[in-house]
Amino acid sequence: MTATTAPSAYPRTVNDLIPHARDLADQLGEIPSRNKLMAHFKIGGPKAKELLTALTTAPTAPEPVEPEPPADPVPPVEPVAEPAVTRPALPPIDPADEMAWVGIARPPAEPVEPLAAGYDGEVPPLPSAADHWAAMAEVAEAQAVLTEAFGPGPWPAAPVAESEPAPKRRRPIVWPVLILCLPAFVAIWGGWVEMGRLTGFGMVTLLPGISNFQINTAITLPIGVETYAAYALYVWLSGMVTGPALKFAKWSALASLALGALGQVAYHLMAAAGWLHAPWPITAAVACIPVAVLGMGAGLAHLMHRSH
Repeated sequence: MTATTAPSAYPRTVNDLIPHARDLADQLGEIPSRNKLMAHFKIGGPKAKELLTALTTAPTAPEPVEPEPPADPVPPVEPVAEPAVTRPALPPIDPADEMAWVGIARPPAEPVEPLAAGYDGEVPPLPSAADHWAAMAEVAEAQAVLTEAFGPGPWPAAPVAESEPAPKRRRPIVWPVLILCLPAFVAIWGGWVEMGRLTGFGMVTLLPGISNFQINTAITLPIGVETYAAYALYVWLSGMVTGPALKFAKWSALASLALGALGQVAYHLMAAAGWLHAPWPITAAVACIPVAVLGMGAGLAHLMHRSH
């Protein structure tokens, strides 16, 4: 006999209708059709379709869970007997040795080498036990003072005074030297050129038969002597070389400056006396200046390369 369902004021959901639909299927012996569900439960087509889908879908049974195998029993740990510690036998304590009574082992005495023959100095005496205990008492007193002031150690370290940053070094001003060198250059240049004129230096053709270009050889005197003197003075005072190169630069710079001063003195004396030609000793000395400058310059260069 088919059970009838009374109409309700509120439409029932699909979940509410699933148990009744299964009872209907058991009574009919088969799954009812969509139209049968619509007519029996007074529901619409979409809800009857969902109810039919729920009936045709068989509930899946949960997968059986395999029981976990029992854990292996942990074998008992047998205690390992520790080897007996053998302590070395202590040496016998000398009653006269105060350090041994407080647990301080005195190091073995090292053999003292005999003094060399003829040594007249005095051997300083070894500290006695009284001095040792006096030093230990001072250390203990200092530790007691620190413990009373700051408590048990470690105690705060003494503040380190911060060092002031080094002042920045200003580069020296050297441009006034250029102004000072300008009049000296003019005077030295003019004096050496005139000295060259008095000693036979003059116009020469550099490439005879090839070019008629001429140059006054008197300019070689100020360029050679004064330029080498300035450079040797720089090498000497700059500290860039040491050893033989430094000595050579020093003495050759002083010699070049002295030679330049003597040349200026000789020229001005001859010009004041109205001489038109220099005497032969001065002419011979001035003629050797270019060769001397070449030799000193080459020697200084070789010594500088060897010092590096």
